[in-house]
Amino acid sequence: MVTFSDDTKEFESKKIFLSNVSVTRKRNLFWGRKWRTLDIKMGVWILGIHLLALFAPFTFTWNAFWASFWTYMLFGTCGITVAYHRVLAHRSLKLPKWLEYIFAYLGVLSFQRDPIFWVSIHRYHHQYVESEKDPHSPTFGFWFSHMGWIFDSGYIIEKYQERKNVEDLKSQVFYKFIQRTYVLHIFGFAALVYALGGFTYLVWVLGVAGTWGYHSTFLVNSACHIWGNQIWNTGDLSKNNWWVALISFGEGWHNNHHAFEYSAQFGLEWWQIDLGWYMIKFLKAIGLATNVKVPTEEQKLKKSFGSHHKFK
Repeated sequence: MVTFSDDTKEFESKKIFLSNVSVTRKRNLFWGRKWRTLDIKMGVWILGIHLLALFAPFTFTWNAFWASFWTYMLFGTCGITVAYHRVLAHRSLKLPKWLEYIFAYLGVLSFQRDPIFWVSIHRYHHQYVESEKDPHSPTFGFWFSHMGWIFDSGYIIEKYQERKNVEDLKSQVFYKFIQRTYVLHIFGFAALVYALGGFTYLVWVLGVAGTWGYHSTFLVNSACHIWGNQIWNTGDLSKNNWWVALISFGEGWHNNHHAFEYSAQFGLEWWQIDLGWYMIKFLKAIGLATNVKVPTEEQKLKKSFGSHHKFK
């Protein structure tokens, strides 16, 4: 038995279903902890997006379906995986500022918070991976790593009193402006969608695309630290998970990413589908992506288990 203080309880560690990952820490997800105003707002918003998606069978049109599909593809590929993750969080490549800002704005409209918040949390994840200060480690349980941490701003405040790991973004007027006015952009986008397609488009573009986008990202934080293969010796729980990679534009090659977090390429093998990398290769080919970083063979050798040993 292990004893935890504050909003944690004494419990016996146990393994997550069909994995060798043990829950060694526990934090109350719903009851017995303080819900801050921000937590309630986030809970209401995400619940609302999921409830909107439930109307999908009753509002289906092919136009709405394709609007939802291309919103998910564009915002997910250009906004989250290329801009938020590979350009801003890890500086794996450079884009012209005008294109960086456009792509980052698509990330803003993905409902995953502003770039400063997103990048800060992700950098802390790599800095403190699987430790007490990891923002969303499955050692706190699957649901906490998947989405419970989002409704627990007290946890973030408790772990990171001063979030000074995004000074590069804070120094840019564009990102500070987005941080201060984030809610206006979200509701402005919702109003635009409603004006173009009424309630049907709200259901499909916000509800369906938003819900799918949320969980494809959340699964990288949860499933990709629980189920899959470890190819590289990273000293953490990161896994390569092919089915998460398919729905998250290559983000599911997560053990690859933790081994070479500076790399713009996540799918390192020819068969590892990585839509984010294909977009970057296209941008590089037309001269818009520069300083594109990928691991060398020597760097791969240093992280290798030997003959690509795999374990669950």
